[in-house]
Amino acid sequence: MGKRVPARERLLKAAAELFYRDGVGATGIDAITAHAGVAKMSLYNNFSSKSDLVNAYLEARLAEWHGVCGERLAKAGTPGERLLAVFDSYVDHAERAYDWGFRGCGLLNAAAELPVGDAGRATVALQKEEVEQFFRTCLREMKPDGGAAIDTVAEHLSFVLEGAMARAGLDGHDGRLKAARRIAISIMDQL
Repeated sequence: MGKRVPARERLLKAAAELFYRDGVGATGIDAITAHAGVAKMSLYNNFSSKSDLVNAYLEARLAEWHGVCGERLAKAGTPGERLLAVFDSYVDHAERAYDWGFRGCGLLNAAAELPVGDAGRATVALQKEEVEQFFRTCLREMKPDGGAAIDTVAEHLSFVLEGAMARAGLDGHDGRLKAARRIAISIMDQL
């Protein structure tokens, strides 16, 4: 007999699938509890509100991405390989979302539905800034005398990656992400 999955874990899994597939605003509490197979009271025993559940979902997505990216980074040796590992982690993350109907970055999709000032938007912004800062670090290691140009290139790579993820979400496959990786290689070759 298998171990029973705690209600909180089932709720987060259900919310993750439904928020990603249908959107945060379109997904009600009843749909989440039904999908999780728990009573509505279980939701409120684990989360103070839907907003609390959304924030937990975003934190879980961020942690999931850190895990995927960390797997890639563990295999990368040089600064250039580490930078490309971030692009590869986005491809990996996309592949994990195909079962739900790939729609792009789950963090950005959710943030687009949240009001300005919502704590969830700060979680998403943190991840995007973290990526850009990581690019900056790798680029400085590659070209220590790069000066202010490094900041511009890091920002450019960040925009290429996020734009590719948005387009990949529209296309429903990772082709744009793979193209973004090729563009990143081209940009790094010009440093």
